[in-house]
Formats: sequence, C-alpha cells, structure tokens
Amino acid sequence: MKYLCLIFATDAQMNTIPSADMPAFVDAHLDYDDALRDSGQLVATEGLEAASTAAVVRVRDGRLSVTDGPFIETNEQLGGFYLVEAASENEAVRIAAGIPSARIGHIELRQVLSLLRPEGGAS
Repeated sequence: MKYLCLIFATDAQMNTIPSADMPAFVDAHLDYDDALRDSGQLVATEGLEAASTAAVVRVRDGRLSVTDGPFIETNEQLGGFYLVEAASENEAVRIAAGIPSARIGHIELRQVLSLLRPEGGAS
C-alpha cells in the first residue's frame, strides 16, 4: 500500500528554525529521503513552495476562476493530488482546471520546490 505523507507547518513554526540552521534542516530531510530510498520504501518526494505562492482553481458552470491562495475552507479535506509537468503557470492552471474535482471542489496549485545539496555539501 502506498501512503502520501503531506507535511504541514505554520509560518510561525517554520520561523522557529534559525536561518543558519536551515541547511542542516534540509540535509536532515535529504538524508531521510536517502534512507527511505535505500530501504525501497520511497516512491517519490518533493517539497512545495510556500503556500503564499499557491493558486486556487475553480470551475463553476464552465467558468474558470483562479485566486491567489491558499483560500480553501478549513473544513475541506485533501482528497488526492496530481503531480504534473507544465511549461508555465498558465499551462498548469489549464491542467488543474481539467481535473474533474475542480467542478465540485478546489485545486490548490503549487510549484514544486527542488531541494538539492550544493556541490561538495554534506551527503
């Protein structure tokens, strides 16, 4: 069985990590990724850009609405995700608008954050 582990943290919680400690925090995640990959348990992992960069895509009566997000009501639950490749944010919005759930719910669109170690960095 596969599980999606969504990482949630408030800005206040993230701001408790001093900027000088952020590289070690990222390395800890990358080390855990490596351990899970080595054990055969990791299928895919990606970080997301800050929620403040999100867009909420809705289609109602055939009309597309895109709002800077994340303004999805708190009583809604995440039901799944699509990981897509798009050449631009506009293309990604078109892809999100085509997801059938956009007609009854909301699609939060977030650009994937790539966490890479600098060359010569810790392994």
